Amino acid sequence: MHKNYTPEYWEMQYLNLIQEIVDNGTVQYNERTGKKCYFYHGDMMKFDLSSGYFPLLTTKKMAVKAMIGELIGFIRAADNAKDFRDLKCNFWNANANESVHWLENPNRKGEDDLGRIYGVQARNWKGYGNTVDQLKVAVDKLREGVDDRRLIVTHWNPGELDAMALPSCHLLYQFGIRDGHLDLCMYQRSCDVPLGIPMNIASYALLNLLVARITGLKPGIFTHFMWNIHIYEDQYDQV
Repeated sequence: MHKNYTPEYWEMQYLNLIQEIVDNGTVQYNERTGKKCYFYHGDMMKFDLSSGYFPLLTTKKMAVKAMIGELIGFIRAADNAKDFRDLKCNFWNANANESVHWLENPNRKGEDDLGRIYGVQARNWKGYGNTVDQLKVAVDKLREGVDDRRLIVTHWNPGELDAMALPSCHLLYQFGIRDGHLDLCMYQRSCDVPLGIPMNIASYALLNLLVARITGLKPGIFTHFMWNIHIYEDQYDQV
């Protein structure tokens, strides 16, 4: 294991995101939330899962069961908040039933509906007159030992952004095989550092472990690419 991929380094990477925003962040008003935020653009983190450690950050209390439930919901292509609640995850209640933008959206089908969010796109992506189960395609190839640089699952479907309660923040991930290890990278367009990022790290690390298990590979390195990295004004004192 590379010395910079240790659990201590994992924590430091996360704290460095916060420090960079506090020291050098730009102030911006966010129209969707109606809040001011502090942000910067572009960064990355690495987590070597072959170490046997799991990147569950200790800087805050983590809702582990809810994180696991959400990932299961994504894998099952859940498209409503009740499905997530049944999995002990309440993350999606507000997006389904309180967001003004979604409540007024003609694509919304009623209470708890979330539309064609993350898991729906991963398991039933629509385009060019057909549908694709992107995750199954990737897993099937990995089981065969195929590493063709196209093992990509995207949640970002430009033709269906209006059909989602919330357009995907973590919008793309890609698998790769390296010396019998399964590596995974994820690109995140919008990064809520105090609230979302710790959960995103844990969720994709868990996805890496699960897919490695069912494909007969060893867990590898999870690389997290981030773009708009931010803290909202009502999170600032806590941070």
